[in-house]
Formats: sequence, C-alpha cells, structure tokens
Amino acid sequence: MDSTDMKFCTSLERDATYEPGLRPFLEYRDLGLREATNGRFRAHVLRVKRGSDHSSLHTTGLHAHRLDFQMIYVLRGWIRFTYEGHGEHTFGPGDCCMQPPGIVHNELDCSDDLELLEITSPADFQTVPLAR
Repeated sequence: MDSTDMKFCTSLERDATYEPGLRPFLEYRDLGLREATNGRFRAHVLRVKRGSDHSSLHTTGLHAHRLDFQMIYVLRGWIRFTYEGHGEHTFGPGDCCMQPPGIVHNELDCSDDLELLEITSPADFQTVPLAR
C-alpha cells in the first residue's frame, strides 16, 4: 500500500458513537480506518448493547469470513469461541486472537460487559453461515 493512499485519522472517545452491525446484540464504534485506508482496513470497538439481553443468544452459528486478516483484542469482559481444528477458547482482558482467513468458528457466549477491538482487511467482507 502506498502511503499516498492513506489519510491521517483520529477517533476520540469523547466523540464516540456506536451503531448496529453484524450481530444484533452488539454495537459497533468505527475508528475511521475504513475511510482513511480506502477500504483496505477496518478497526472498530464492539460491545454488548447496553440493556440488551444476549442470554437468549445460543450461538452465532458456525460461520467463516471471506477476508485476508482478522484480529480481536479483548478490552473488557470475556468471549468464548470454538475454532475448527483448534477447539474452544475463552478470551479475557488483554487477550488477542488472530483468526486466519476462512477459519470456521462459532461464538458460544460472552459477558454482558464485553468490549473488544477488531481489525480486519479488507474493511468490507462477506460472512458465510455454515451448516454442519
């Protein structure tokens, strides 16, 4: 990537807004990388919607993402996944996971106070539900 393809970008907590996204029990704070990198990357903070009852969530279902890079870093709370070929993992504050492209996985549960940083490339990608 040529540096001329990127723009300076900031995202300040005091101006933060959270929007709906892929999962209905989560809300997403875009950190501006999508626009700053012309769609090559996305960075956002995900958190459980305030007052939402995600306890009715059984799982997100087995799925895979069609992308080149995906990493999560837990800021608060915990989240539990299962990964094909790697088993079940619970991540808490300070834990990081790089999910290889196309890895089949399933979110099993998370805490009510979950907050995590996710970085992907490209910014926009397809999620493919899988039936097994």
